[in-house]
Amino acid sequence: MKSILSLIALLFTLSGFTQKPTPLPHGMVFGTKPDTTAMMPAYKVEAFMGKRTRLITTLRGKVIEVTKPKGGWFNVDAGKGKVIKAHFKNVGINLPYDLKGKIVIMEGAAAKQFIADDMQHLAGDTVVVKKQRRSKSAPKRSLTFEVKGLMVDQ
Repeated sequence: MKSILSLIALLFTLSGFTQKPTPLPHGMVFGTKPDTTAMMPAYKVEAFMGKRTRLITTLRGKVIEVTKPKGGWFNVDAGKGKVIKAHFKNVGINLPYDLKGKIVIMEGAAAKQFIADDMQHLAGDTVVVKKQRRSKSAPKRSLTFEVKGLMVDQ
């Protein structure tokens, strides 16, 4: 009788180990639930910002990859080969790698990367320094997004 009970207990424990992780369901929230009333696609945010350096908004985009699950670091497709580098404001968020390829809605602050050539801190340079600065190609501006809340959409 004891051997039958131990065999049944062993079968139940082994079946628990063979289960696959559940996929991320629609509506799963990380952080706070984002407000979806003024949502825009991720590929439009850079044009919408114009000359502003920072904008608080809600974006909808596809996650390209989760770079660091601890702290919630991931990349979002911004269209035309551009990438938005996103991270959570709250460091205690842990994202699963299964988020890759999912469409998410995220609320937070978009910011353009600072480029020193935009500022005139080198005004009054000599001719040699100006030629050196012109010869270097201008780096692409990348957007960063500080996320307060993220919700899996699809």
